[in-house]
Amino acid sequence: MYGSTNSASPTRRAWQRFRRNRLGFVSLVLFCALVVLSLFAEIISNDKPLVVRYNGSYYLPLVTDYPETTFGGDFQTATDYLDPFIREQLRKDGNWAIYPPNPYGAKTINYFAKSPNPSAPTLDNLLGTDDRGRDLLAQLIYGFRLNVLFGLALTAIGVLIGVVTGAIQGYFGGKTDLAFQRFIEIWGAMPELYLLIIFSAVFAPSVALLLVLLSLFGWMGLSDYVRAEFLRNRQMDYVRAARALGVGNLRIMWRHILPNSLTPVVTFLPFRMSAAILALTSLDFLGLGVPPGTPSLGELLSQGKNSIDAWWISLSTFGVLVLTLLLLTFMGDALRDALDPRKAEK
Repeated sequence: MYGSTNSASPTRRAWQRFRRNRLGFVSLVLFCALVVLSLFAEIISNDKPLVVRYNGSYYLPLVTDYPETTFGGDFQTATDYLDPFIREQLRKDGNWAIYPPNPYGAKTINYFAKSPNPSAPTLDNLLGTDDRGRDLLAQLIYGFRLNVLFGLALTAIGVLIGVVTGAIQGYFGGKTDLAFQRFIEIWGAMPELYLLIIFSAVFAPSVALLLVLLSLFGWMGLSDYVRAEFLRNRQMDYVRAARALGVGNLRIMWRHILPNSLTPVVTFLPFRMSAAILALTSLDFLGLGVPPGTPSLGELLSQGKNSIDAWWISLSTFGVLVLTLLLLTFMGDALRDALDPRKAEK
């Protein structure tokens, strides 16, 4: 492969420079740990026990819903494992149950709270409850997962579209580049927020709808960077040599130019993900985001605005959001320094 024979060595040196940036590397480790933990939110925070032993039989409430009569209750409805009667049943006569560390789910309402909602932090609800009586810690865990996964998906789609459009513009240039540039200017002038308001009024709100709408506009910034890289690299000797050998345009773009044009793409990723998380949070705050009842950081911030006295809602949500954005920013700064050729080792 022309121009990239020693690509492994620069990559290894860039990784070593990234690891030497202690703040960026620790941020990467901490962010990955938080994301992995959030993927197991149902095990960490749930109102259903992980395992139950009752009258010599074993049950898995996370997998199967059991009626209350299974555990000595009177009704055929789904068991409420927060009910003091059910808890007492699962403690006596050798019965036992293993609960998650936080015994509340994303939509669990604590009907047995001793104070009105929203209630301040207590031993039962470590971060308090929101205005509907839902445990705030559970809301933050599930809301963090939703925001991060949404940010990852939106970033991946934006990178894919941005790289493809930027590569076509930069490699072919001429009329193709001019046509794409005029299209981007017109498309970028469209009022994104107004379109979101209109579609939110016409269609039922959903994460998929938000992902599609935001993806329509989230690729243009990266496309300009990739276009500039392709415009520069297409004049390199190794590209001219590949053309002289009869290599096709698609193969040249994929095998020769793209690997040497990925620096702005990789550097762009953490900042693009931060923007995606902020976009979802802002739309949820305005009531244009995910369906009502879905745990999200923006919806919690809106609750905090409407309930000024419930300081624990705004403080904890703001802390999670700031921590997430700080970790992504530190990672982005470290990536930028690691990939900066001026800081490469001699």
